[in-house]
Amino acid sequence: MADDSSIQRIARLTPLGAILALVDLRVGAVRAKKSATASAAGLTLGDDIITAERPTCPIALGDGFAVEAAPIADAGPYAPVLLASLPQWVEAGEPLPSGTDAVAPLDAVTQRGERVEAIAPVTAGQGVLPAGGDAPPQTVLRRSGERLRSVDCAVAAAVGFTELNVREPRIWIARGRAATTPLIDAGLAMLARFVGQSGGAVHGEMTQLHEAVARDEADAVIAIGGTGGGRDDDSVRTLARLGRVEAHGIAISPGETAAFGFAGERPVLLMPGRLDAALAVWLLIGRHLIAKLAGGAVDDRFAMLPLKRKVSSTIGLAELVPVSCAGGMAEPLGSGYLSFAALARSDGWIVVPADSEGFPAGTQVAVRPWS
Repeated sequence: MADDSSIQRIARLTPLGAILALVDLRVGAVRAKKSATASAAGLTLGDDIITAERPTCPIALGDGFAVEAAPIADAGPYAPVLLASLPQWVEAGEPLPSGTDAVAPLDAVTQRGERVEAIAPVTAGQGVLPAGGDAPPQTVLRRSGERLRSVDCAVAAAVGFTELNVREPRIWIARGRAATTPLIDAGLAMLARFVGQSGGAVHGEMTQLHEAVARDEADAVIAIGGTGGGRDDDSVRTLARLGRVEAHGIAISPGETAAFGFAGERPVLLMPGRLDAALAVWLLIGRHLIAKLAGGAVDDRFAMLPLKRKVSSTIGLAELVPVSCAGGMAEPLGSGYLSFAALARSDGWIVVPADSEGFPAGTQVAVRPWS
């Protein structure tokens, strides 16, 4: 008979809300650092982006002749307006010359020898971006804690920011058990992609858990595998030996054997080796952890759709359910164990809260994309 003392046992399941509250209480934002604006997309801002007035004077929105609009307001091909001289040509982005308030297109002005005529009407402000038209003085373009999009970086560069203060948590991804399997490898690769998509950086090699926990080079450690009661499962005992375990067994499905704790002040999240369970733990806990380390919030995009058929769930467990979306409805594809086929066919996921027995058909649910 196996020695019971060698088996990792779960005494009780800790509610998901308690784990998220612990993350909120104990996990702080990492220190901000400088990043080139051109490469900051996807990272979390450490400071507000505040710009001075842009532009500081009226500029041309397109190429054309800088003119005063009033004298040629009634010009036309059959009623040309004689001009004293050929107006000054301006390129897009150039300041308007003094005494002008509009940009006339090329074919609005003709020249025949010494005779210059306006043959199309122009209104004041036409083709012009006024002072402050891009941004009034002291405009906050993006705030601290917000994830930078590519368009944000382009705007920041356009107003003169060559560097930005950002937070990019360093996450050490580790193996929770010595034996490697295709499932563990797939989970590690998936997790590395998710960390990058969430604004974090994968730190170091994908080593064994004890190596990652023993070194303090990263801001957090996430390991996959070894959280259950199998003969070779010892990731929770490893964390207990090198740090402390706050919870082993979390009331989520799939992913009940997950664990959470700390090595010093660094959070450590232990995920089951099953792909569906690791995915659920990441979506329900991991991305929240990365957001806290980055000083921001989870990018929680979703669409509200009615359920095509009912979903049943166990009271006390927060359950993640994959769904396919067609015809304006969300169809649940599985619960408890999520098969590869169900995951591959799904378009997103929903959560049944721990205090619910499920949802009847027709219930409006929040469908979130996988990434």
